[in-house]
Amino acid sequence: MTTASTAPAVDPSTAPVHTSRRRRYRSHAHGWLFLAPYALLLLAFGLVPTGYAIYESFMVDNAASAGRSLGTGNYSAVFTDFRFWPAMTNVGIFLLLWLPVMVIGVLFFALLLHDRASRFSGAMRLVFFLPGAVTGSAAMLLWYCMFQPSLSPFAPVLEAVGLTTDTEVFQGGMLPIIFAVMAFTTGVGQWIVIMYGALQNIPDEVLEAAALDGCGPIRRAVLVKLPLVSKYVLYMVILSFAAGVQIFVEPQLMYQITHSAGSPWWSLNQFGYALAFQTGDFGGAATVSLVLLVISTLAAVVLIFRTDFFSTEVDR
Repeated sequence: MTTASTAPAVDPSTAPVHTSRRRRYRSHAHGWLFLAPYALLLLAFGLVPTGYAIYESFMVDNAASAGRSLGTGNYSAVFTDFRFWPAMTNVGIFLLLWLPVMVIGVLFFALLLHDRASRFSGAMRLVFFLPGAVTGSAAMLLWYCMFQPSLSPFAPVLEAVGLTTDTEVFQGGMLPIIFAVMAFTTGVGQWIVIMYGALQNIPDEVLEAAALDGCGPIRRAVLVKLPLVSKYVLYMVILSFAAGVQIFVEPQLMYQITHSAGSPWWSLNQFGYALAFQTGDFGGAATVSLVLLVISTLAAVVLIFRTDFFSTEVDR
């Protein structure tokens, strides 16, 4: 006599639970897989160098023991150095001149292109973006020729405002303005393209409703478009501020070309470079780098937590 074997009964209510768990596990695994390359790069070129800079900034040469010991000597030496506060002032003036013009200019041109969407706007996006292809040392040499009265095609304009020699143009008080012009022309194009893309995400129904309510182009831009892309604007301000604090190429090359405009420590980054590669003070250079990091981080934290940068529709 044979007996038929029966499969163990499966509770159908548990099957969807197991399936849902497997799907969530696969989803999380895929997410970590995509995140892994960035996490490795961040660890190798961000967190580890930052940790080493913090360690180096607290290591002070000890003459008594002919070795090194923990201390805050590097910080006191940097903050009392005659080059630190002038460099801080120069960078501050540069940011006050450049950052507002940068933000206002980007928003103006992006809103103008979005309001006049056509084939012409596509060509203009390319025109705005092209100067950004000339960056770094090439942009510095280009603008040096533009501001050099004997070489510039705008020499009549320079003469009209009383600037007839390179000594008058490349003087200390003019440098923040010159660097602001350089940074604006090389950085504004990419942000116009990014901001235009953000404006393209605004639903047409919202803009049509605003038009039906009687909003003209200016009111529609200020009351409807700008609030909807405010997070992109804040993102631009944070990254632009961090880049501006670290200005280096323009003042460094300007001094190397003219040997009189500015100084080898006009900016904070130049000051750190001089400490590391001219005097061999790597502890002081690490301290300057941490000062730059703290300034950029504090500015970003203040902007983020004073706004709704991380808020979502669910939070609201």
